[in-house]
Amino acid sequence: MAEPKWKRQKTCLPICSFHQPAPGSQVKQNYPESVEEAVCGLITLFYQVSYRFQALAEIFEQNDVALPRVSGYFQKVADEEEHNAEILLEYQKERGGHYCAKDIKKPSTESVQNMRQALDQTIQQWKTVATFLEELCALSKSCTDPHTTSFIRKRLLVPKIQQIKVAGDLITNATRLGCTDEGQVSFGEYLIDRLQEELQKPPA
Repeated sequence: MAEPKWKRQKTCLPICSFHQPAPGSQVKQNYPESVEEAVCGLITLFYQVSYRFQALAEIFEQNDVALPRVSGYFQKVADEEEHNAEILLEYQKERGGHYCAKDIKKPSTESVQNMRQALDQTIQQWKTVATFLEELCALSKSCTDPHTTSFIRKRLLVPKIQQIKVAGDLITNATRLGCTDEGQVSFGEYLIDRLQEELQKPPA
């Protein structure tokens, strides 16, 4: 049964506005409709974020930029975001929910010319995602769905906060080496590409 409209909370979550329940008589185990719609929207968001990081990785593969480890870092976080989408897809399935597949357009990266700009965009993107995850935790809690609250916090929100910290450390070190968010790739960024330990690690 659909939730009464007066019970719906105002939220900035990327709700799937055209969400349709799965056909058939699939039983949902205490899975609120508003939470299902929010999870559906977040799955699409994670795919969009993954695609955006893939585009950033391609920038640093170009011959005139050539920062292979920086490129590898963005490819690894792109893979992580795709994995996050798959985690939510599986969770949606387990709870008897449905995902509405959508076309995802190729993101524009024309404004990115150096690593600082790419990292600044990364942190802002992740902060937005973390805010959405916190809102989903609050929404599921208000809908008496503690299972979703616990799942999202443990599997997605805590790792996301760690990713933000790592990216912040990269920006701090880039600043110390004289990297700015203006102009083309600098010598400091080549040093970071060769020496920065975090670029070798997979996302947390």
